[in-house]
Amino acid sequence: MTIPSFRKMFLLSALDQQLPFYVESIGIMSHQENIYRNEGYPYFHWLQTIDGEGEFTFGNERFLLPTNQGILLIPHIPHYYEARTPVWTTMYITFGGDQIQSILTSLGLHLSSLYKWEEQSPLATILERILDKIKIDSDFSELDCSIELYQFLICLKKYGQTNNQTSLSRLYSRLKPLLNWLDEVCRDENITLDTMAQRVHMSPQHLNKLFRSTFGISPYSYLIRLRIQKSKEALVAQRQTSIKEIAKDVGFLDVSHFTATFRKTVGMTPDQFRKLHTS
Repeated sequence: MTIPSFRKMFLLSALDQQLPFYVESIGIMSHQENIYRNEGYPYFHWLQTIDGEGEFTFGNERFLLPTNQGILLIPHIPHYYEARTPVWTTMYITFGGDQIQSILTSLGLHLSSLYKWEEQSPLATILERILDKIKIDSDFSELDCSIELYQFLICLKKYGQTNNQTSLSRLYSRLKPLLNWLDEVCRDENITLDTMAQRVHMSPQHLNKLFRSTFGISPYSYLIRLRIQKSKEALVAQRQTSIKEIAKDVGFLDVSHFTATFRKTVGMTPDQFRKLHTS
């Protein structure tokens, strides 16, 4: 890998600080110096290794930081880091904004943590791609940077591994064959947790844990949401078909259960939904 000799800092303007989230600084340090911050950094801070190895300390814990690993720190956390190889090259991004805390919380990224990722993961190059854009495009705006920052956070959520957990992308890959199958047969009212587990040769308990880790819901809840999605498509496309028939077609045993589930999920009745999209 060729290490670019490029470093870019963004100084905040009045416009930046009005954005819900923004980049405060971003860049590459080809020879990372030792950093000691007893009062932490005033913004969220991401640091990753792209060559060599360093050591990062925060919260009375020390972490080695080789390639394909990074640290996310919340503001004002005391920390220090130093090289453990003759050359330690790092890439960093710092960011803030009125809405950044709620965004990170919704993504489950609101705590200071060490992240790892697989070598071919987009996390290995996404910040370098952003830097290349900035270097090439002199009109790269604060709004563009906010878009790129959000994509980086989504990428961290999808591919990052923390606390030795499997990445979200890898969990999804394990479930993809079952998800494809469910998309085809979700209308079958006889599908149960056991039949889903048998399909992927897992125990029901393990499948339930896998779904909750990936989607935050149980396999059966996923199936119900899939049926509701199919019913929404049918309500709009099949205007002459009764709601009772649609309920049966998508796997509900009775129309009252379908209507109650639809209202709870969508926030309106099936009839209201149909009128909203066909009137």
